[in-house]
Amino acid sequence: MPTFNLKINNENHTVEADMDTPLLWVLRDHINLVGTKYGCGIGQCGACTVHVDGNAMRSCLLQVSQAQGMNITTIEGLSEDGDHPVQKAWLEHDVPQCGYCQVGQIMTAAALLENNSNPSDKDIDAAMQGNICRCGTYTRIKQAIKTASKL
Repeated sequence: MPTFNLKINNENHTVEADMDTPLLWVLRDHINLVGTKYGCGIGQCGACTVHVDGNAMRSCLLQVSQAQGMNITTIEGLSEDGDHPVQKAWLEHDVPQCGYCQVGQIMTAAALLENNSNPSDKDIDAAMQGNICRCGTYTRIKQAIKTASKL
């Protein structure tokens, strides 16, 4: 079985996995970083979003063989204490309900704000498109992103 060297949350990890194993399963099953959630497995819901070289990416679509040499950040690496501006704003606006999609929503919003510190409504809608919230908290998500952009 091939061995891969991955940089995840600023730590180096060596894992053995089939070349086409999705990064999602490597994170959860090999490295025990279970904050990244499995939603649909086909890149449509956003629950598995992580940062890859600073960009939001669906970890269910990225094969471990493609992730080698990239800087990967999971929700566990976004902030040790949950004090990232997006996480603070999420709590301020009571965004989470069931909470299942929140990791993907937060990671997508954080990548947006990293690249655009003052996004318009149109920018937010474009960045967050495809992140499905079963509870329908989209209005609060947008408000939280606007608040986080000011933090």
